[in-house]
Amino acid sequence: MVPMSDVTDELDDSPMLEEVLGDALGKLRVFHAKLAEEGEPRGLIGPRDVGIIWERHILNSAAIVPFVKEATAKKQFKTVADIGSGGGFPGIVAAACLPDHRFTLVEPMERRIEWLNECVADMELNNVTVVRARANEMIEAIAGAAGAQGGKNGRGVAVRGPVLDLDGKPIQAKHPFAVVTCRAVAPMTKLSGWTLPLLERGGRLVALKGRSAQEEIEKASKEIAKCGGIRPRVVDAEVGPGLESTHVLMVDKK
Repeated sequence: MVPMSDVTDELDDSPMLEEVLGDALGKLRVFHAKLAEEGEPRGLIGPRDVGIIWERHILNSAAIVPFVKEATAKKQFKTVADIGSGGGFPGIVAAACLPDHRFTLVEPMERRIEWLNECVADMELNNVTVVRARANEMIEAIAGAAGAQGGKNGRGVAVRGPVLDLDGKPIQAKHPFAVVTCRAVAPMTKLSGWTLPLLERGGRLVALKGRSAQEEIEKASKEIAKCGGIRPRVVDAEVGPGLESTHVLMVDKK
């Protein structure tokens, strides 16, 4: 068996990396090396992905960056919640590309939380907070903070105390986010209720999706509207020159 560290990524020496990733390339090389060495043994990427980490995971994740920047261009607080961060896609990558944005990575699995914290430390990402929680706990924490002055949360239920994460610590989220991101978490019929309530008015969901993205929107139209979502759409996003584009699903919050 060839050690993972000896597998060469076909884009390792490509000038495309600096062209697409710019100043983030140095930090993302650290991320790439960690994924190449530890990603497959720790169950974060598949064995066939080791030689194509740049294209399949890092450049693919970076494809959301222009849409996040567009959504926060006129906002004072450039806050992003990445739901189901897993191996760090797209949250870790986007955070490296957008150092002026504040990222909260939300992930319930303890072993993945450990990985995310290691990546944040190794890459020296000063704009990232990692929270071990599910989306619904983040929603409750924000709703509770919003209604705290009146003693009730956003659903009219009396607030009994802080919402705890899966480690039993109070979740510090106090405000809805400007943007919510995710990749391959769930179909929109479920994802709408997990993400849109986390958005502030005028915020945006930016989700990396597969080829069925438009079909997902059609199936989830009622859920999207119920959660205050408007203008659901799918765009083809460039991954890199000569590479296959990816699908980005976006929904705005009215």
